[in-house]
Amino acid sequence: MCRVKDWEERTAAAWATFDDYEEADAADFRAVIDALVAELPADSPLGPFERACAWDSTGHSDRAVPLYREALSRGLDGYRGRRARIQLASSLRNIGQAEEGVKLLTPELVAPSDELDDAVRACLALCLADLGREREGLALVIGALAPHLPRYQRSMANYARLLVEPEG
Repeated sequence: MCRVKDWEERTAAAWATFDDYEEADAADFRAVIDALVAELPADSPLGPFERACAWDSTGHSDRAVPLYREALSRGLDGYRGRRARIQLASSLRNIGQAEEGVKLLTPELVAPSDELDDAVRACLALCLADLGREREGLALVIGALAPHLPRYQRSMANYARLLVEPEG
């Protein structure tokens, strides 16, 4: 079994080299991740999560989806669990299953807040747009953007709300 901190550091270092790989060398990068995953206990949720990320990052959403699901079913939670749900929803959208992505991410809108909140909203907005629900998606994105603006936060938040609020 591997030491967790050491494994985490080596995994982070591997991901830091991702952009060094050409598209033609994607299998080489996945092999690096597979070697790290091989050090984990067989039932670890981190293994399928890291493998899913590697497949996803190298353009294979279809291969990533079952691995994200496996990681979540093995109990991946916390920050990585939230990342897995965001990335799974994005991959589902990429393979034409945006409705499932919406179902997966909608509960994340009321989850405890963290630095992934905007990513949840952006990915959910893309899923909604694929389903012809662009106004809802735009409302999410503008609502997520508003707090980051140097001015007009209140106006943008109101405009976002009005995009989806019934006229009355």
